[in-house]
Amino acid sequence: MSISFRRSSKFVAMAVLLFVGVFATIAYASHSWGGYHWARTASPFTLKLGDNVSAVWDGHLATASGDWTESLVLDTTIVAGQSKGNCRPTKGRVEVCDKAYGYNGWLGIASIWISGSHITQGTVKVNDTYFNNSPYNTSAWRQFVMCQEVGHTLGLDHQDTNFTDVNLGTCMDYTNDPDGTINGQLSNLHPNAHDYNELGLIYSHFDNKTTVGGQTVSQPRDNGNAEDVEEHGRFLRKDGNGRTSLFEKDLGKGEKLFTFILWAE
Repeated sequence: MSISFRRSSKFVAMAVLLFVGVFATIAYASHSWGGYHWARTASPFTLKLGDNVSAVWDGHLATASGDWTESLVLDTTIVAGQSKGNCRPTKGRVEVCDKAYGYNGWLGIASIWISGSHITQGTVKVNDTYFNNSPYNTSAWRQFVMCQEVGHTLGLDHQDTNFTDVNLGTCMDYTNDPDGTINGQLSNLHPNAHDYNELGLIYSHFDNKTTVGGQTVSQPRDNGNAEDVEEHGRFLRKDGNGRTSLFEKDLGKGEKLFTFILWAE
């Protein structure tokens, strides 16, 4: 299928979605990240993912980008990163980074900066200190974490945060068995229909401005410490194992920083 035909098909499908409203997706929609979304004046829109990752992660980032582009309401495209391992955010896009951040307990962190209800920039960090060692040095673990953290920067919350229950077949579900091979269950390496339905609901309206597409690098401070209250603000939620997984930091003037943390077992 040619790119132009595929994109034209997306526009047609989006027009149908807007025409019939969101009634068809409401029954499946339950894991928006607080309704936060990228402001845009048309759909589908294209969100840039800055590639600051090493070669071992490039394929996983490409797969995650392709997976989320299957959504009717958005595309993602991989571009040269601007922040390297320090993962400084860039206005209007998502910077994706890997680095040996140390044995500080976390596998991945997704952060979004919001103004009102609109996402203005985002970052994804994956911690090579753990991914270079067992049991996380596998393709399955890398794909699961990359898919989930990118999904957060689109405005998605988790579908489930219990690590030990049956896989739901989506990377937005916590698991100890990412590809499902240990327990003979569904793979959690990619999004599922529920995720695409939720995105359809989040982006079922247009805005009168856009927060997508900027180039300004900002917020240079990053120490990699997931439990640094000064860095991430107050905690809002714990995961299925009782560990703090969501933080909120008030930046003033209607702007906030939200941070999701996926902990190692």
